[in-house]
Amino acid sequence: MGYSITDAIKDLTPILDKCPLGSQSGTWLATTMQAATSSFSGGYLDAQGGHISQSIAGWNDGSDLISDIIEKLAAETSQPFNKVSIIWTKSKIPFMAGRVSVKTTYDQSIVPRGPDDPIYAIAAAIRLAYWQTRGEVAEDYAAQLEKPNVHNQTNWFGPHRRVLKVETRSSIILATDGLSTPWAGVPDKENGVECEVYLEFERAIMNPQKIDDWGHLLINLGDMVADGYRVASDVSDSEAIIFCKLTDDYAPMTRMVLTIDQGSISDMPFGAVPLIKAIPIAEEEIEGLDLSDAWSATAAKAVLTQRQAP
Repeated sequence: MGYSITDAIKDLTPILDKCPLGSQSGTWLATTMQAATSSFSGGYLDAQGGHISQSIAGWNDGSDLISDIIEKLAAETSQPFNKVSIIWTKSKIPFMAGRVSVKTTYDQSIVPRGPDDPIYAIAAAIRLAYWQTRGEVAEDYAAQLEKPNVHNQTNWFGPHRRVLKVETRSSIILATDGLSTPWAGVPDKENGVECEVYLEFERAIMNPQKIDDWGHLLINLGDMVADGYRVASDVSDSEAIIFCKLTDDYAPMTRMVLTIDQGSISDMPFGAVPLIKAIPIAEEEIEGLDLSDAWSATAAKAVLTQRQAP
């Protein structure tokens, strides 16, 4: 027959009855292991419904034992579930066991996106359609394609980690393609790290080697943006930031400024995604400027203002 809810209640009762002084009830909520993650929360309550601290000397809250029982139930029950709620009520009769109820449910909204979820391809198609409005997207170019892990994630938390090349009459645009792919292995309703980053160069100064060099730099820049996670918000709040230094390979350019583009990629799975424009600058452009504030935002804005001056 397998391990049933009745069995779980029988095993949980003596564990939960070992409660801290003053406990009158208790509630716990757990999710089962999904995409290598699970959760467990809850605790005992007093007569007024207030939480009772479980850091009482000599008291073990039993969370490991409870988790073991939930895992056993998930492994042996015939009815699949991913969420468990446990309610314990202290007996009003001394020395009598408390009352325990266990409820299991299957909540589709907390199911992690799997490797074959169509949302990844949908996000990529929307981005491609956007860049095709800006220019001609090269079909044979991608700075780097990385095989995702078992949860369909790359360093950008989604299955896409690459750079597109977009050609216009006067410029060449290199754009990240994957920072806004919804995360794999989690149910979060977010477009990845909620941005895409691009570089734009005059066609006349570019050649295949320079395109390749800047494309690979943009991959690394995307890694740093993904690692920071909320960089898009920081750029939006500050208008512009000095984000990182460049290696000698990109001299005379020594640093990278990030600023919010006026456009955005709309209709993405979980809302519009802002575009961040990356602008290489030379060291001489920040000489004498104040670099002391967060992200050197004052200097970054001054550089951009100077560049826009007639």
